[in-house]
Amino acid sequence: MKTELHYCEVEDLRPQTAELTRIRHHIHQHPEMAYEEFQTSQLVADKLRAWGFRVTEGVGETGVVGSLTVGSGKSIGIRADMDALPLTEQTGLPYASVYQGKMHACGHDGHTTMLLGAAEYLARTRNFNGTVHLYFQPAEEKGFDSGAQRMVNDGLFERFPCDAVFGLHNHPGEAPGTFLFRSGAFMSASDKVAITVNGTGGHAARPHLTVDPVVVASSMVMALQTIVARNINPIEPAVVTVGLLQAGVANNVISNTAYLELSIRSFSTQVREQLKERIEALVHAQAASFGATATIVYLAGYPVINNNVAETEFALQIARELVGDEHVIAHADQLMSSEDFSYMLEQRPGCFLRLGNGVGEDGCMIHNPAYDFNDKNLPIGAAYWARLVERYLS
Repeated sequence: MKTELHYCEVEDLRPQTAELTRIRHHIHQHPEMAYEEFQTSQLVADKLRAWGFRVTEGVGETGVVGSLTVGSGKSIGIRADMDALPLTEQTGLPYASVYQGKMHACGHDGHTTMLLGAAEYLARTRNFNGTVHLYFQPAEEKGFDSGAQRMVNDGLFERFPCDAVFGLHNHPGEAPGTFLFRSGAFMSASDKVAITVNGTGGHAARPHLTVDPVVVASSMVMALQTIVARNINPIEPAVVTVGLLQAGVANNVISNTAYLELSIRSFSTQVREQLKERIEALVHAQAASFGATATIVYLAGYPVINNNVAETEFALQIARELVGDEHVIAHADQLMSSEDFSYMLEQRPGCFLRLGNGVGEDGCMIHNPAYDFNDKNLPIGAAYWARLVERYLS
């Protein structure tokens, strides 16, 4: 009599929860910044080797790829990011960061641990037919010259080819174990703009003899807010945020310069180009109107996360099988945050999904010194990746 195939369930990973929690807390306690993930990479490589994976280190500088082949068939790639953020942790947790000014405030410690949990299960059960490549990526938080970019440029998909690639990010605001999906454009493109306003400094009591860059920069901040409101089609999502404004050293000194940094978000190529054109024109015009000048450095950041329809539908079905329809959001809202997994999606079909991290007090926003990844997700995320691999390579 033919035995029905068993695909991974959350309960299959429950016995590993304590060990996964220990690994996650260790990584959380020892955060490492972009391209400095030496301890984390070593931990990942050692675990994968012990479980029987072929391990390649130094992919995209500090990235690690673990490969496992069972039989013959298709191949699949799963990605997890490893880097931390330049924040001082304020959680008060017993496993809080031991490094001042470094913290896992985005949950990459959880992403890495969930994929390690899936790796151990897949190596132990080997219930698939084909090749799985696990991409442990550095430097997602870099904003430009990122880990995904470097891994792709280092021949990731030529050296470790896959028919489809998948990635995941935790999502504060939804309950743990809730999966969010969206076909097509899901997360925005992001660009960074650095502006230096060049004025003429002098004594605060003689402003008429100066060109005050603080006044110029302040005018720019207000004028920049009109671009989305008055230049971009209202049905097109776009964001222009001035996140940094620095000028001066004392209250009685008018500085020579002021410095601004902008974060720009968009979903369409046309809007992205229009934003660049308007920002540059407006900044130069504002500076000239005060008798100042401005220099602009416009850095193109991550492309749009554009999920393929077929792979998204497949990933969605796996979530429904694992946790049920009531814990799946099939058409989530677009997000103005960005992800360098988009570089991988430019090379291979795939899907980037989200996993609820908690609501209310348990769902602190990412990039916040009070944030912590929700350990309830460890067996759920690990089981999801394991089942997705088993089903894709069945």
